[in-house]
Amino acid sequence: MRDISERSLTEAAIETFDDAESPRAQEVLQALVHHLHAFVREVEPSDAEWAEGIAFLTRTGHLCQGDRQEFILLSDILGVTSLTDLINHRLPVGSTENSVLGPFFVERRPVFEAGADISGGVPGDPLFASMRVLDGQGRPIAGAAVDIWHSDGNGGYDVLMDEVEGTAMRGLFHADDLGRVWFRSILPASYPVPMDGTGGEILRAGRRSAVRPAHLHVLVNAPGYERLTTMLFAEGDPHLDTDPVFGVKSSLVRRFDTRTGVTTPDGSVIAGEIHVIEYDFVLAAEPDVAAA
Repeated sequence: MRDISERSLTEAAIETFDDAESPRAQEVLQALVHHLHAFVREVEPSDAEWAEGIAFLTRTGHLCQGDRQEFILLSDILGVTSLTDLINHRLPVGSTENSVLGPFFVERRPVFEAGADISGGVPGDPLFASMRVLDGQGRPIAGAAVDIWHSDGNGGYDVLMDEVEGTAMRGLFHADDLGRVWFRSILPASYPVPMDGTGGEILRAGRRSAVRPAHLHVLVNAPGYERLTTMLFAEGDPHLDTDPVFGVKSSLVRRFDTRTGVTTPDGSVIAGEIHVIEYDFVLAAEPDVAAA
């Protein structure tokens, strides 16, 4: 460890983890040193730039309190969250693609019956959503748990609204015997990610868009199947190709049609004009189930 040079430092630091507590810890820590040193060698930061980097991470840590997690936002806007999601969900062809969970899912949400209005009284353009949960052979998955949450027409979520008592624009449904879930709500809108912290500093420095395209969040759970965390994006939204968290996939972009006199799966008729979105979610079987 004496007389370390610029050439020998990286290998010396990597070797210090040869006796890590587990093979996985050794792999991760040695890779971290290898790639971090490679980054420093590539950009050759000045002393002032290195100090600013430390200050940046310190500011990020100070912002992480309560419901705010600035490191997750940095992971999102640097593409790490989406990359981790892609690595961990290499699903069979034909399965609905995953997307990022986002920061606004909460366990405290009401359970609704099919056809319910989940808007919570928040004003907005009316929306009707009709969905099915299917397996890889197109068979319905009865009883699948389907979580929905989304923003209002101003891009706000209930957890950020002082005027909302309880919850709004979110709820848990269970698919019927035909795998169907349907509900009413209001049309979501595009919105910017928080720009008042270090995540905002990165986006401004890169002259990048901070605006997420309009979407519905969907989380589907069913025994014997991989959990699906995804979104449905509004076709035609101008921010689809500049999503700051890299969550958009073409298969998840759908039209929010405008229709009149919509008939719901239970035969009810919705009077007047309403926006409509329809989608079939295809779940992948868990590996041990698929191999059986």
